[in-house]
Amino acid sequence: MSPDRPEEQGAATGLSRPGLRGREAELDRLRALVETVRDGEGGAIALLLGEPGIGKTALLQEAVSRARAHGFLVSHGRAEELHELAPLASLASGLLHGDPPLLSGTDLADLAGHHDQRIWLVERLAQLIEERSAGRPVLIAVDDVQWADPLSRFALSVLPARLLSSPVLWLLTSREDPELYGQGPLTTTLPLRPLPGTALAELARDVLGGDVPARVGELLDGAGGNPFLAAEMLSGIAATGADGPEPPERLVLGVRGRLADLRPDTLHFLRIGSVLGRAFSLADAAALCGRPASGLSAEVDEAIAAALLHDDGERLLFRHDLLRQAVYADLAPSVRRALHREAASRLVAAGRSSVDAVPHLLKSAEPGDMEAIGLLGTAAEDVIAVMPDLAADLAVRALELVPPRAPMAYDVGERAVVALTRAGRYAQARDTGDALLARQPPLDVFARLQCVLGDTLWHLDDVPELTRRTTTALAAVTDPVIRARLTARQALARSRGSDLGAARETGERALAEAERAGDREARVLALWGLGEIALNAGDCAAAVEHHTALSVFDSAFLPEEAVALIHMDDFETVRRLLRTAGDAPLRPAMLIWTQGTLNMGLGRLDDADADFVTAERLEADLHVPGNLVNIRVNRGLLALLRGDREAAREHLDIVRATVADRPNTGNHATHQYFEAVVADAEGDHTAAAELVRSVQRDHPFLRWRLLRTHVVQAVHIALRGGDRKLAEDLAAQAAAHATRNPTVPTAQGTAAHASALVNTDRGLLERAVGTLLTGPRPLALAAASADLGRTLLTSGDAAATPALTRAHDLYAQAGADAEADRVRSVLQRATHRQGRRTGRLRPRTDQGWDALTASERKVARLIAAGHTNRSAAEALVVSPHTVNTHLASIFRKLAVRSRVHLARIVLAEDGAGTAAGDRATSAPP
Repeated sequence: MSPDRPEEQGAATGLSRPGLRGREAELDRLRALVETVRDGEGGAIALLLGEPGIGKTALLQEAVSRARAHGFLVSHGRAEELHELAPLASLASGLLHGDPPLLSGTDLADLAGHHDQRIWLVERLAQLIEERSAGRPVLIAVDDVQWADPLSRFALSVLPARLLSSPVLWLLTSREDPELYGQGPLTTTLPLRPLPGTALAELARDVLGGDVPARVGELLDGAGGNPFLAAEMLSGIAATGADGPEPPERLVLGVRGRLADLRPDTLHFLRIGSVLGRAFSLADAAALCGRPASGLSAEVDEAIAAALLHDDGERLLFRHDLLRQAVYADLAPSVRRALHREAASRLVAAGRSSVDAVPHLLKSAEPGDMEAIGLLGTAAEDVIAVMPDLAADLAVRALELVPPRAPMAYDVGERAVVALTRAGRYAQARDTGDALLARQPPLDVFARLQCVLGDTLWHLDDVPELTRRTTTALAAVTDPVIRARLTARQALARSRGSDLGAARETGERALAEAERAGDREARVLALWGLGEIALNAGDCAAAVEHHTALSVFDSAFLPEEAVALIHMDDFETVRRLLRTAGDAPLRPAMLIWTQGTLNMGLGRLDDADADFVTAERLEADLHVPGNLVNIRVNRGLLALLRGDREAAREHLDIVRATVADRPNTGNHATHQYFEAVVADAEGDHTAAAELVRSVQRDHPFLRWRLLRTHVVQAVHIALRGGDRKLAEDLAAQAAAHATRNPTVPTAQGTAAHASALVNTDRGLLERAVGTLLTGPRPLALAAASADLGRTLLTSGDAAATPALTRAHDLYAQAGADAEADRVRSVLQRATHRQGRRTGRLRPRTDQGWDALTASERKVARLIAAGHTNRSAAEALVVSPHTVNTHLASIFRKLAVRSRVHLARIVLAEDGAGTAAGDRATSAPP
């Protein structure tokens, strides 16, 4: 579609430019934004808001013209009311057109091939735009965003943040605030108010010439300051004079008067067009008129001559959407409904997709319309992967159209439950399923509905209800596939219970049933359940076995395999897996969470924090914050390692709010443990010990998922709280965990460390250090070395100094500044006896080059050298999402807005020799 707009072309006519009179202030701000982006000051967003006809499009076109004059590469698209089901249609309408186009047809075909993965698609689109903007600034303009399809809205929410440092200007118009609240550049919002009387008078002089009679001014008061309506009135006055009949009230009556002069066939054609939308193809209108397209030339010519339609070479467009609305509003509601229904049928008959027909069905279908029910269901399946909320709405609407006692209600209802669950609308999914069950369906249907509701209940974390329902359904089911799925759901539920042996038996039975039934879904569920059971039981080798099989069977579960391997201390295999994942579009937030978990284990705290920030941002982009509690708990623990209690408190507040909003057994246990760590850091040791005790008492299934890497810290908390029995219990569990995992150095070393603390056993501490030296976790080794050093220092053993020095250096290298300072204080006592002094860590700064982490400096240098986010990610073997997180942090710390500014700072720092190291860890003695 051509980016030219018919109402914009009027700019060159004698009828003035109705959207620009009285808009000088807005024009100045848009010009300033264009020049700011042109001059390399980073990205920007402008949002033009106002009622139809208020002049948004004219202002947008003026900005487009100025941007082109400044050498911008321009994408100019428009969202359309009846295209909300076409993924990315609103953005694509502009990306493929221009001189030159921003994207090629090949680029878009590549994107369309992955449209079911929103994060992947937007990242790839960002990469393409970033590459195009490397040589010249880019303007992406989208008109009528209030009608944008969900995928385009998602992209418009995410892309500005992703392209924050690139010279990209986003210019959007909408009738109301589209609430695209991403984390991109500051949005300049320009609400367009009604034109004042002086501007309307200028507009009248433009159209009529000379002095404007007072009568005309009185007539223009009826336009309410709307420039399009005023221009329409002035057109009529120019043709008939100011002393003619009273002007019609607003536009509907005015258009009705204009339509009265048209031939009946032309009027019918325009009404058909108004049903098809602002823009429509002649072929579609001809099909709905029941005539060949070649036979409509007279009607098209007359509509264009009446200034109602415009032909852009591909489609016919109403000259303004207000004109279409006026024609549409003049149709009786029953006629509109009938025309929409006929449009849907004819589009389907012509071979068009359900995506084209469904918008008409939503305006016309009535209960019992079987074709509409089928098309709505098909459309829901087509869009569920990329627009799950819309899919849920379509599936629910299909169910509403099914006659109450029709047998098909169960099939349609089942699809609605699945779609609602996929969209995260769990309570509505459960209620929908329960309403179907209340109709007392046949037993096999009952079992099938309980099976799909099992996923809903799992997400609601209603494990008791999931267990009850699967047990009841298994007593009724005869279908072997549904039986296998129900058994697997039951195994998952039992993974959250205290009898993990019985849970394992259920999981093994589910896997056998799935293999006999040959059902993929049942096999995935069974392997997942067995992996969860093994992790909760602390059997790391079995967890790896099941999750590896699951990942081979379904690559979406690669993160689960990686996490299981992390528990086995097999970090090298995890690195390989994550490299293999590369740009895999499946579950990017979980992949990056896994990378953060790995970096935390490796003692790369800055990188781990960046990964967790990235994972949280990706979940927020998708509006599915399922891992938010774990992310914030880990970030809080990192903050305490650094000595930032204020940040830890902020993370704790978010955890509390999240758990209150969505209580969940696992989240509650993790939250309680974090509360214990914070209370201990603040000196409330008794409360901290009680919180650890509650985790042990209330959540036995999570003990070793939660405490296996934190057991030494938990023992310290128990001892400081005076609860020796709790400390002994923890140490005994650590020993049992070590017995289950004889080849895992961390399991063996932390068990020895925990037992040493309880029994004040120096030999066990030495064994712990020796074992942990063979493992991959520097922070666990640092903790054991610190405790050994303190014990040796108490007995006056000179070996205290090397143990404490090792602990200090490991903490410092990891960025655990608070722990390093604690060890340094002890080390000073040891070295003071020997006449030596140790240096203090330099305090972290929040701003400037010295505030950058080692990874951020690497990213800064690569970007300054001309790398894109993608090529920088490839050079660092990380995700482009993580590079984007680093860049956002770099820009904040350096107070810059563009890559140009960043390059200047990097050049200055490197030239002065101040950026030679990644980060200084200690001051001179």
